[in-house]
Amino acid sequence: MFQTVEIPVWLVVVLFVLPGVAALDRIIGPGVRWFFRRRLERVLGKVNARLERKIEPFKLMRRQDMVVRLLYDPAVLEAVAEHAAATGVPGEVALEEARAYAREIVPGFSALFYFGFATRAARALSAVFFRVRVGVVAGEARSIDPQATVVFVMNHRSNMDYVLVTWLVSGRAAISYAVGEWARVWPLSRLIRAMGAYFIRRGNHNALYRRVLARYVQMTTAEGTTQAVFPEGGLSLTGRVGAAKMGLLSYIWAGFDPLGRDVVFVPVGLAYDRVLEDALLVRAAREGGRRFRAPLLRVLWEALRVALKRAGGRRFLFGTAAAGFGVPVSLRAYQAQGGDLEGLGVRLMGEVERVVPVLAVPLVAGSVAMGVPVSDLVARLNEVDAVLRLPPGGLAQAEAEGRAVLQARGILDAAGAVRPETQDLLAFYAAPVRQRLGQNALD
Repeated sequence: MFQTVEIPVWLVVVLFVLPGVAALDRIIGPGVRWFFRRRLERVLGKVNARLERKIEPFKLMRRQDMVVRLLYDPAVLEAVAEHAAATGVPGEVALEEARAYAREIVPGFSALFYFGFATRAARALSAVFFRVRVGVVAGEARSIDPQATVVFVMNHRSNMDYVLVTWLVSGRAAISYAVGEWARVWPLSRLIRAMGAYFIRRGNHNALYRRVLARYVQMTTAEGTTQAVFPEGGLSLTGRVGAAKMGLLSYIWAGFDPLGRDVVFVPVGLAYDRVLEDALLVRAAREGGRRFRAPLLRVLWEALRVALKRAGGRRFLFGTAAAGFGVPVSLRAYQAQGGDLEGLGVRLMGEVERVVPVLAVPLVAGSVAMGVPVSDLVARLNEVDAVLRLPPGGLAQAEAEGRAVLQARGILDAAGAVRPETQDLLAFYAAPVRQRLGQNALD
């Protein structure tokens, strides 16, 4: 009874650690969670007080809860059953496949991260590279039904689009983007999920995946989440606004209830004096494919160059970036008028093209490429009501700034002549002007 009993050290540690963990979970844990929950509620209260479009409760759901809600939605369960029958796999296997898709798609929005870091970082990053301007805002865009779901429909010029638009609308709403597979790289994927973006596999032909994605888009639209989509399906390789691919738009169309919340599409036209990925895009167009990868060392070198120039006091390294907001399209009104899905895509992209601002560099590039004086080109653009967003010094300043950027980019030589090896880059920057004039080229 009084003999010494030897107990292993690891067992002693376990005996002391387990009660400590239990105490943290039952006593300290609730207090910590209450503290952070209260802080989050205060932040959300302040944010919603200044936003025109409040953050909907659906967007604030825990990611795991949202995954479960999506997975057990009747439409998804029906798709799981159909997939199991078509492929011959057990229903449990098909359900796990759907669960994997749901976890891949569903974001994990953090209001603290979005408004505490992301929008500020977007503003700072935009200011590093560009002088940011708003080209035009249609009057109707200022009076959208506050209960409607807003979907920004944009042309895709650069990966800076995400940064630019996030900042420009940060005082009105928190945007949920549809992001391609390029962003599914850790830790970038975690940051993007925290901003409320959801991942999509472009060109995926798996019927079950498409059904899960479609149902998520329909659920988040029905709940009022403000979204942004790029119907072109990828970055423009030519500089022109492309036709709409109906993927995400078709999901919204199919899930729309005319008796429920309205969906309002807001066309957004984006333009840059310098597209950061221009050489990669032009090369991809030349090679006839959409697969391109930025060399890591080149990216790091360019980032270092930008940092050094900023340290030297230089601002607006790449000229101007601008966005134009076109006439909104109410889906309820459009369907009531008998419009169809294809017509909706054409109408939206036509409005996007109409509000793409014409900046100094595209203007000068168009002048050089088409052999037309800048003043004559401006007159033609005014005739078609193009949105001109030029420097305040008038055409002389616009031409000087445009030529300076094209020379710094290596497209024009010191004498103002086009370098033969950069003809495709010149055409890339001139393309928006030519498209706005309704022509591929001018004599």
